[in-house]
Amino acid sequence: MASGHASDAAVSGIRADGARAVTAGRILTGRPGEELTDGCLVFDTEQIRWVGPRADLPAEYAQLRIEEYPDATILPGLVETHAHLGSRPGGGPRVPDAGRHAQAWNALHSVHVLRQLGSMGITSAQSLGSRFYTDVAVREAVAQGLLDGPRIVAAGPMITTTGGHDWADGAEVDSLDDIRHAVREHHKAGTDVIKAAVTGGFFTPGSAQWRAQFSTEEIRVLVDEAHRLGKPVAVHAHGTEGIERAVDAGVDYIAHGTFISDDGTTRFEPALADRIAEAGIYVDVAAPPSYPPVPGETIAPRALDLYRRGVRIVTGHDIGAVIPAHAYLFGLYQLEEAGIPRPEILTAATSRAAAAIGLAGVTGVLAPEYQADFLVVDGNPLDGLAALERKDLIVMRGRTFVPDPVPEYHGRGTGDGAPASPDSVLARRGRDLERSRSQRW
Repeated sequence: MASGHASDAAVSGIRADGARAVTAGRILTGRPGEELTDGCLVFDTEQIRWVGPRADLPAEYAQLRIEEYPDATILPGLVETHAHLGSRPGGGPRVPDAGRHAQAWNALHSVHVLRQLGSMGITSAQSLGSRFYTDVAVREAVAQGLLDGPRIVAAGPMITTTGGHDWADGAEVDSLDDIRHAVREHHKAGTDVIKAAVTGGFFTPGSAQWRAQFSTEEIRVLVDEAHRLGKPVAVHAHGTEGIERAVDAGVDYIAHGTFISDDGTTRFEPALADRIAEAGIYVDVAAPPSYPPVPGETIAPRALDLYRRGVRIVTGHDIGAVIPAHAYLFGLYQLEEAGIPRPEILTAATSRAAAAIGLAGVTGVLAPEYQADFLVVDGNPLDGLAALERKDLIVMRGRTFVPDPVPEYHGRGTGDGAPASPDSVLARRGRDLERSRSQRW
């Protein structure tokens, strides 16, 4: 651990107006290529007030007691763009319902996921599918100070077709009027974003991942209605057909984007990727070890190809339903093993991820008037992503977050910059081809 005085300064270093100062050997601001040596960050109980070299600290802050981490790095809090608060752990109808206790169970599970996300250094998260609009309630509880955890962007129940992917937790629709009504219901319930499953998925029996669930017209109606109400649209999309329809319809965010073809294998489509890049659509590409494999290409070349073609890749792991929060960093290791540079991975996990979930100008960058969401980690993540495991301090909205114990995860990096072993589960995102074929409709 880096040397520091956080325990003393956390009390005596706070001025009457709530201002605190933290210094470190370096500050990564979250803006691509921007790094400060021997940097200092001044913040209050909500926002960042000043960031710069320690030698340039303004006189008005000269009397602050400084929390010093000389061998550490200050960087923006991590962002999870694809979580699930209020979903059944295990996913879909395979897990028995809690009956009359279902809503209470979902609320309790959501709080557990919230705490685990925060304990990983995630200071903002987008929930892309939640039964009973539990994520909306959690968002409000965090905002009001009833819960201590990451800022939440809430989607409520995912919109799907009757019997479609995640129907047990979602909002089922069958017509254009149903789609409009569902979007309006989500708006009425207070969601921030609209999420729809435009293809099948892995964890719903009878669902074919390569099949589109909605026509282009249906997706366009959903997008038009959501945008009319001022809400972005995120879609679950594994199959190439569904991805193409989603791009045609003007969605804002694609979850997975796995390019699964009709034969159940992945087949990257460069021309479609170019269209995604040109449209400025965000795509989450991180895949933790417990995600099921897809025959053919792995997530590794897909993520790298998307990056090379200029797609706005971000870090979303499906955390909360089937993926544990402690797999977050493994997803970052996999991106590095795929060949994506560390600076790009850190941008994808901070400033770009914040922009992807509607928080540009709010968080993801260390600059005055941004929310005080940041980490202090021992070492330099640019020298090795393993530094992100050694968190000395987590601050959310200007308050120190005390993490819970987090379980170990398999396939982790083996030292500074050492990626997961190629023999682990490097993004083998698929299930057995024969099993996939047996699930065809």
